[in-house]
Formats: sequence, C-alpha cells, structure tokens
Amino acid sequence: MEELDLQNLSETEFIEQYQKTEKDKYEKPSITTDMAIFTVATEKVTDKRKKAEKELQLLLIRRGGHPYKGDWALAGGFMGIDEDLDTAVQRELKEETGVDGVYAEQLYTWSAVDRDPRMRIVSVSYLALVDQEKLPPLQAGDDADEVRWFTVKDQVVEFHDELIGECMRRTEKIKLELISGNTTVSAIVEKVTETEKANTTTSMTIIERQGIAFDHAEIILYSLERLRGKVNYTNIAFNLVGDEFTLPDLQQVYEVILGRELNKVQFRRHVEGMVVDTEKEIKTGAFRPSKLYKYNVSWVYDQWK
Repeated sequence: MEELDLQNLSETEFIEQYQKTEKDKYEKPSITTDMAIFTVATEKVTDKRKKAEKELQLLLIRRGGHPYKGDWALAGGFMGIDEDLDTAVQRELKEETGVDGVYAEQLYTWSAVDRDPRMRIVSVSYLALVDQEKLPPLQAGDDADEVRWFTVKDQVVEFHDELIGECMRRTEKIKLELISGNTTVSAIVEKVTETEKANTTTSMTIIERQGIAFDHAEIILYSLERLRGKVNYTNIAFNLVGDEFTLPDLQQVYEVILGRELNKVQFRRHVEGMVVDTEKEIKTGAFRPSKLYKYNVSWVYDQWK
C-alpha cells in the first residue's frame, strides 16, 4: 500500500496494515540485560583477636553452552516481549540471588555490532548491590554450569598522557582479576580518555581476556567506575550493609569499594548525617563493644554543602 493511502486510514487501520506489511521488513536486534551484581563478603575468622576483613565480590555464571562455553559471564538474559527492562532485571535478579527488591541502576547500552557471535544483540547493563546477609545459597540456572561469587581486583598497570593539538589523551591499561577459590579469570582492558576543551569522551577495548565471556570485562570495569564515583556523594553503599551496622563495618565497605584506606575521623564526618544511633551495642571477638547504627531515612544529599 502506498504511503499516501496508509495516511488516509484511521489509526487503528493504519497499525493493522503496518503490522501486516512493514513490521517484518527490517532486521531487528535482540535486547538483553547484563547485571554486575556486587556484594561485600566478610571472611570467617576463628582467631578472636583478629578482625574480619571484607572483600568486594561479583556474581559470575559459568556458561554451559556456546558461545564462550566454560567461560564466566555476568548474570542476565533476554528481555521478554511483554517486559520493560527494569522488570526483566528484577526478574533476573530474583532468579540469580533469591532476593526481592535488590538495588539495581541502569548504566549503559552496549551495541558493538560484533559483541555476540550468535546474532545482533544490544545489551543494557545494570549495577546491582545486595547485602551478603540476605543471600541464600547459590544455584545454577538452566543454561549455566555453575554460579559463584568472585573477589574483584583491578589496577592500572600502565598509563601515558599525550597532547594532540588541543586534545589531551590519557591511555590506561587496566588489569582485571576475578578470583574464587582456585579459579582466576582475568582481562587486560585499554581505556582511552580524550578531553578537548569541555568535552570528554571515554572508550574501552579488551586487549586480552582469560575466561571472561563476551565484552563483560568492559561492563565490569564500567560498573566499578560508576560505583566508586557514586559512593562519594550518595547513599549507595548502604545497600551493602545490614539494617544495623557498626561504623567500622561501614567504613570497611567504603574502603573495599574505593580500593584504599580512609581516615577514620574524616569518614565519620562524611557519614554523620547519614546514620542514626540505635543505642544498641554489639561485641565481636576480643574487641570492645561497638555501637550499632542504622541508615537515616531522612538524609538528603546536599550538593552545595
């Protein structure tokens, strides 16, 4: 039917005709979600004189089929035809973690033409945070061999700056290591940041990978960058502690996210408006009792403070 004839139809007639003649005219990509699900794990300590350390961990699934069979991938899946992205993510999060209402934030859309060898797939990545205390034992899904929590380690192993005309370019090589027991998977990612006047663009390229499927090393590093950025000015870290917590425990959560130690006095000044004293205490090991706090639900970020 000619375009002019289509426009002379009612809207209902137009949609019916469009679905018959135009809907399948063009190839369409599939839409998936990839979720970087983080928790903070506390090591088990038998020596009462030793303080339990915390680690930032990421949920990975060992692929049971091709492509990348046997490699480890982020949790995720295809969006159903009757779902929106957020609904699909909450469904997947419930399936993978067994927990309802997990914090999930949309990050970025990954659309490289060759990112999946099966077909044209566009993926929307999410950052998800879950308190370790709420997690049931992990179980692998239908298309997975195994599911595990991996300790996250990343470091810049090389970088250099160069000025090209009015453009400042920084090139970094970042080593990503994910460790679970005797299993270690890794990747080297090149990150290029270009700044020309007030315009900054960033791109990442996987240089080498060992055991990490698809472009998921890029997604993981992007998620870490977002998490570290937001922890400085939002309440995002409180998704990784229980309803009640000590200030030393909360500080350790901040430290494992940021990858560095924090000054105790400065940290407590930073969070003082975000916490409320429960007037309860807890004793762990041979240490003196610590006050228990809870999140201050009335806290609002003041960007001008």
